[in-house]
Amino acid sequence: MSFFDLDLPEEIVACALAQGWHQPTAVQTLVIPKALEGHDILGGAPTGTGKSAAFLLPALAGIMFGSSGIFVRTLTENGIDPTTLLFLRFSIAAVVMFVCVLLTDKSLFKIKKEYLPYFIIAAISIVGLNLCYNEAMNSIHLSLAAVLLGTSPIFVIIGAYFTLGEKITVKKVGSMFLAIVGCIWASGFLESSIGSISLIGVLGGVGAAVFCAVYTLDSTKVINKGCHTYCILFYSLILIVILLLPFTNFGQINHYVNVNPLSNVLFLILHSFISFALPYICLTTALNYVESGVASILLSGCEPIAALIFGIICYFEIPTVLMLCGLVIVIVALVILCKPPKKEDVKV
Repeated sequence: MSFFDLDLPEEIVACALAQGWHQPTAVQTLVIPKALEGHDILGGAPTGTGKSAAFLLPALAGIMFGSSGIFVRTLTENGIDPTTLLFLRFSIAAVVMFVCVLLTDKSLFKIKKEYLPYFIIAAISIVGLNLCYNEAMNSIHLSLAAVLLGTSPIFVIIGAYFTLGEKITVKKVGSMFLAIVGCIWASGFLESSIGSISLIGVLGGVGAAVFCAVYTLDSTKVINKGCHTYCILFYSLILIVILLLPFTNFGQINHYVNVNPLSNVLFLILHSFISFALPYICLTTALNYVESGVASILLSGCEPIAALIFGIICYFEIPTVLMLCGLVIVIVALVILCKPPKKEDVKV
C-alpha cells in the first residue's frame, strides 16, 4: 500500500514523498482512513519500534558537526587552502549522497527544470557557509564558532518573515534577544580588549549563520514543491564541485597524500564523511520520526557542547565562566525558539 491508496490530498502525498516516505506505517494505514472520516483517534506503537533511538540521531549529528574544527585546522596546518579543502569535502560527499539517492529511490535523480534555481542558491549558500565557518574555526575558539553558527534560526525567522510571510512572535523576539546576549558573553568581548579577539573569526561565524539560514529557506521552498532533501543536497554538491574545480590546487592535495598515503587518504574521507555527509544523513533520517523542532533543539544544543569539548581536549581552549554562561544562554534561547507549541491530547 502507498500513500496514494489512502485518498490523501495530492499536496500531502507530495510532501510525504519529498521526505522519503513512500509507504505508510502499519499504524498510519489503520488510523488515516478513520481520521479522514472525521473520527477522533488515539494511537500508539509498541516499545522497540525505534522511537527513542531516533532522538539520538540529531544529537549524534550535532556531535559530528562539532568535530569539524579538528579536520579543518589539521588540513589548514598541512597547507590545504580554503577552496581546495572545500573541493575535497564536497567531492567525497557527492559520492556518498549519490549512493544515498541510489539506495533510497532511483527516481529521485529525475528533476524538474524549475528546481535548478533553487539548487544554484543552495550551492552558493553551502559554499558561503563553509568558507565563513572554516575561517571562524581557524580564528576563534571552536565552541564560539559553533555558537555563532547555531544562531542561524534567528536569521531564518527574519528571512521567513519577508519571504514566507511567517509571523514574528514575542517568543521569537525574546529568544533572539537572549541569543544575542549569550553570543556577546561567549565571545569574550566583555573580558578582553577588542584587539585580542579575531573580528574576522566572529564575522565568519555570523556569516556562516546567515548562509545557513539562506540554505534553510531555499530548501524549504523547493521541498514544498515536492523535491526530496537528498536530491537537493546531491545536485547542489555537483554544482559546487564544478564551481570549485578551477580554483582547486591539486598540487596541495598530491603533496598532502604523498606524505603518508594510507592515513592521509583515510583522514580526507573521514573529514568529508564525519563532518558533513553522515551528520546530514542522520538529521534527515531523524526527521522521519522526530518533530523538526525537537531535532533542531538536539542538534543546536549538542554541536556547541561537542565543539567546546573537542576544543578543550585537542587545543586546550579553556573558556572562562562568563563564556560558559554565554554558551548556556544561547543553547537555552535556541531551545525556547525551536520548541514546538504544546498540542492538546485528543482522546476517543
